[in-house]
Parts: sequence; C-alpha cells; structure tokens
Amino acid sequence: MMNDLKALYEQDYSAWAGANADLLRAGRFEDLDVEHLLEELSDMGKSEQRGLESRLRVLLAHLLKWQFQYAQLAERWREFDGRSWRNTIVHQRAELRILLRKYPGMQRMWPAAVHAAYVDARELAAAETGLPIDTFPRECPYADALLLDEHYLPPTECDN
Repeated sequence: MMNDLKALYEQDYSAWAGANADLLRAGRFEDLDVEHLLEELSDMGKSEQRGLESRLRVLLAHLLKWQFQYAQLAERWREFDGRSWRNTIVHQRAELRILLRKYPGMQRMWPAAVHAAYVDARELAAAETGLPIDTFPRECPYADALLLDEHYLPPTECDN
C-alpha cells in the first residue's frame, strides 16, 4: 500500500491526497504516506508565509511611494498615481485581512513577515520611483495596526 501511495504521489497528486484523506478518516495511520504528507504540510506553511510576505511587500512599497514620492509628482500625475496607488493599497489590505481571517495562525508569522517584506519593499520602492534607497527609512515606519487600517495613508508633503 505504501509503495502504491508513493507512486501515486508522483503520478496524480489529487488522487494521492484523496487516498491519504480516506486513510486518515479510517484511522489507518500505518498506511499513510507520512514522508510526503510531512513535506506537503511543511510546504503549505511556507506557501502561506510567501503569500503573506508578497501582499505585505506590495502594500509597503505603495505606502512608501505614497509617503515619499507622491508630493514630487506633477499635479496631473498626482491625480492618476494617487488613485492607482490608493486602489492597490486598499486591495492589498483587503487581501491581507482575508488571509488573516482564513488562516488565524498567520498572526504568529506577522512580525517576521513584515520585517522580511519591508526589506524588499524598500528596494522595490527605490527601483520604481528612481529615488535613492536612503530616502526610505531602514526600519518599517508603519505600526502594525496602521498597515491594516483602511483609512490610513502616510502623510506627504502635500498634506502640509
């Protein structure tokens, strides 16, 4: 049975997953393909973390662009990019809230994900804006609560 499951894993992932689910329901733990199950569970956690970091990276890059480039744009571009950047910020926040609601265990990944995503977001913001990377703070300037606050946009020079 075990060798059949291992072969099935390579040939038909859905059938393999279904067979293991059936074995779990039947309490036939000794027949499970434990090696591949552990691999899949480990990858699932990594995949969720990558998704969280990806959404945070985009959100943080747009918050940085809003805060540090928006005021430098010409009036016409401010209207266009302001709307575009705001829509991206709104969308990423909504997706993050959905992820956290569906997978509450991701809350424990949040601090590390924000840190990792910010490093990349800072580089992304510099590349997309053409501003020197030192324009952007080395550490994330946004409190966790503000990252998901649907009304928060960082202050810009236009706000003064």
